[in-house]
Amino acid sequence: MASSPLISQSQPDFNQEQLSRIVEMAWEDRTPFEAIEFNFGLNESAVINLMRRQIKARSFRLWRKRVTSRKTKHEFLRAPGVSRGYCPTQYKR
Repeated sequence: MASSPLISQSQPDFNQEQLSRIVEMAWEDRTPFEAIEFNFGLNESAVINLMRRQIKARSFRLWRKRVTSRKTKHEFLRAPGVSRGYCPTQYKR
């Protein structure tokens, strides 16, 4: 499979479905970076680099501004009572 021009060579090759899911998880306020790392092997800085390449510049700036102020994006900053990354009704089955 050819490498996507939007991904740097240091990151693993992801298919479009995986890229879409990573971007979706990064946008979700209650999904911590640790969950993305667990599922896809990308730490916070790798997610930031991926987002920079995958979304429009204006969207990236808005996302960074929002994520920077979210305690829920880091497990160690969360309240002890928060034990999941998403609402049980969030995903349709």
